Amino acid sequence: MNAVLRVLDFGLVSAARSQAVYQGIASVMTEFDAPVLTLASPETPYVCIGLHQDLAAEVDEAYCRSKNLPVFRRYVGGGAVYLDRDQLFFHFIFPRDQAPKRVADIYASYTAPVIATYQALGISARLRPINDIHVGDRKIGGTGAAQIGDATVMVGSFMFDFDIDTMAHCLKVPSEKFRDKLHGTLHDYMTTIRRELGVIPSREQLLKVFLREITTHLGLSTHRDKPRPHEQEAIIHWEKKLHDPDWLRQPGRRLTAGVKITGGLHLSEGLYKAPGGLIRVRLLSQEGYIADLDINGDFTCLPATGVERLSRMLQGLDLTHDPSREIQQRMASLNLDIPGVEAQHLTAALHAAYRSKV
Repeated sequence: MNAVLRVLDFGLVSAARSQAVYQGIASVMTEFDAPVLTLASPETPYVCIGLHQDLAAEVDEAYCRSKNLPVFRRYVGGGAVYLDRDQLFFHFIFPRDQAPKRVADIYASYTAPVIATYQALGISARLRPINDIHVGDRKIGGTGAAQIGDATVMVGSFMFDFDIDTMAHCLKVPSEKFRDKLHGTLHDYMTTIRRELGVIPSREQLLKVFLREITTHLGLSTHRDKPRPHEQEAIIHWEKKLHDPDWLRQPGRRLTAGVKITGGLHLSEGLYKAPGGLIRVRLLSQEGYIADLDINGDFTCLPATGVERLSRMLQGLDLTHDPSREIQQRMASLNLDIPGVEAQHLTAALHAAYRSKV
């Protein structure tokens, strides 16, 4: 067996560094490098939002401030989540040419050793498409994928335990009654290693199984290693970026209520739950046409810039009829890979916004 996977175990690290490790290493990976698995857990808890999400719409920032919970935006899609040291993060980082091309295939390939690890521990885990890991009807983990530089990345975590109460309070909800419902839903539809086994295996015990299953399912021998100087520098760069307010809020990408509205110009919002995740659109329409558009949500999109480029390409589209065909053509021209999100789903979100205009 010649193929080697470098294993970089960072142990307990700062909240920002627990995200920066894979983003930094991926950003400097070349086509000639060996693939890497990074492992980390945060020393202190935090909230993390997906690449395409709108911070103000997803996170209760006042609550997070009151609990000294920092909020970071990761360079991977998916939803807002509360993270702490009860989760062991794993990040598969491969040169792009060595990884599957389609997002669905990335998930299928790299979740295989994760699922096998749960099963070896006595937990009947399975992949629930597109990218969730379930035990029966309960979710024990999600995964996310991205392309960073010349690397393909898939991230996820082993869920030793989970603080449902804090998670329910971190998210933006319309009412406290809704929050109570959210808390109950999280309890009913999420599970953990502790909940399934009654006990938590040691970190080293789990990693021993995980590395064995990686060899079995990915055909790679594992080699424990240390980050190289240029990788360390890249991690520090990404750690600083994660603390940048502009990276977190991405003000240039957001339509806001400050846009002047006159005559037939309307600013509205629409939501649609597609199989691949929630789609949220902010629509500036004029006389039935898209004047400006912001698309965000907890889906996965490759390439990462595709959502913003699609938003620009849809300007001028007529919303008084079904624009699905035109949207599909533009998605195809950009070669977007958004598993579980089709043109008709974007159309539904746009029409929801257009019908709700004031």
